[in-house]
Amino acid sequence: MMRSIRIPADRVGTIIGKDGEVKKLLERLSGIKISVDTEGEVVFDDGIEGTDPLKSLQLLDVIKAIGRGFNPHKATRLFEDDEFLEVMDLKDAVGDRVNQLARVRGRLIGRGGRTREIIEELTGCNMSVYGNTVCLIGNSVSLPVARHAVELLVNGSEHATVYHYLESQRPRLRISEMGFDL
Repeated sequence: MMRSIRIPADRVGTIIGKDGEVKKLLERLSGIKISVDTEGEVVFDDGIEGTDPLKSLQLLDVIKAIGRGFNPHKATRLFEDDEFLEVMDLKDAVGDRVNQLARVRGRLIGRGGRTREIIEELTGCNMSVYGNTVCLIGNSVSLPVARHAVELLVNGSEHATVYHYLESQRPRLRISEMGFDL
């Protein structure tokens, strides 16, 4: 079955990579041939005999993540088991007001990108703020923690409150890193 997904035109170069290296990497990791046009349409056929259906779904998430601003090498993390992509639309929280969207994006990124770095460091998730969306890549334990931190910031909580919440979740995240179920 042919699948297609659109990505923003300014991300087409990223998904192809220098000399097609990113496209080749995605094809090698998924086992699925990919074609990308200049308009941002990414097409692949996952109905070929011997194609792993899980790899097809993971490839779809990886392409979506790259289209939403992630570095391709961070996005390939989605090929691992227990790694998920979460896409949150900021318009759902603040509406269509451009100044509010810019304010919330600024709160999520922080001065010099520091807030985004802190969320990534304390949760182990990767975060991308692109356009009107914020995307997270993480495992089943760290992703809900990072999502809640983002929701707190979007809803106007002070940064110190969010950092305190993240610090309070560190023991839980460390236990899950050791492989124990919670």
